[in-house]
Amino acid sequence: MRRDSLFYQLFAQLPQTLFDLLGREAPQGYRFESVELKQTAFRIDGVFMPPDPSGIVYFCEVQFQRDNSFYERFFAEIFLYLRLYRHTFSDWQAVVIYPHRQAEQVSFDPYEVLVNSHRLHRVYLNELGSLEGLPLSLALMQLTVLPEAEMPTVARLLAERTRTEAVPRPEVIIELITTIVLYKFTELSREEVLRMLGFTTEELKRTRFYRDVYAEVREEVYAEVREEVLQQGLQEGLQQGLQEGLQQGLQQGLQQGLQQGLQQGLQQGEALVVLRQLRRRFGELPAGLEERIRQLPVHEIEALAEALLDFTDLEEVFAWLNRSS
Repeated sequence: MRRDSLFYQLFAQLPQTLFDLLGREAPQGYRFESVELKQTAFRIDGVFMPPDPSGIVYFCEVQFQRDNSFYERFFAEIFLYLRLYRHTFSDWQAVVIYPHRQAEQVSFDPYEVLVNSHRLHRVYLNELGSLEGLPLSLALMQLTVLPEAEMPTVARLLAERTRTEAVPRPEVIIELITTIVLYKFTELSREEVLRMLGFTTEELKRTRFYRDVYAEVREEVYAEVREEVLQQGLQEGLQQGLQEGLQQGLQQGLQQGLQQGLQQGLQQGEALVVLRQLRRRFGELPAGLEERIRQLPVHEIEALAEALLDFTDLEEVFAWLNRSS
């Protein structure tokens, strides 16, 4: 993952980050987008658009490598945007984020007036100050430029701040911290990083990663057992139907057998999915619990499969079954 992708996620999830950089109260209603100016194939990393035409539009670029033609390109993109969308704002500001001053181009000619004007704000991440005193959004930015040796300790401190501070949507912070650390430690899996950072089970369950894994496991189990169980249920139903068909008529028996087989196969398949999920999470299951789940109708088995995401032990499974009955 490229570093600008990390910042795109940060701005998209926490748009107040830009205003934290500027030391301003975050206005309401701003939308963040990455805008492509198709006429010239220019793309601005981020555009913070005001909710109405009387507001200020903010342009934001993340520049981690020195480019001695950067300002030439950046101002060209800005002025093309101003020309195309002039009716959507009343004024403009620009922000460039550098890891340090050495990444900035050497000469500003012929854009020195604009570079040194109030319209451009240059941010150097290594000069923002102590991580402990920064808003979490800016601390996440600094995390991207830390040496590998320092990153796990600092990332754990930021994770701890999500627990002790009044943070809106802490699961977003957890996801961003994890993604930034993964960018450095490419040999680790996302789950290993989450564990390394000391996130609790409850915090893990709120992340997009946990839910994606849950969905993946569920689909895997379904694919593995559904066809086999449906076939088995169909055969059993057909056999029973054929036996009844000897007494009631072959045609009626075949129809009933097919219908009954499909219903039994679906019910058994759903039950096996839930039992497989429970064994993966809690180990061997009591025989009585398995039998209760196998006897549930299909709609209750499907509801139990969804509820499993929030269970932390088998007692909660029993409690759910008792409530359902």
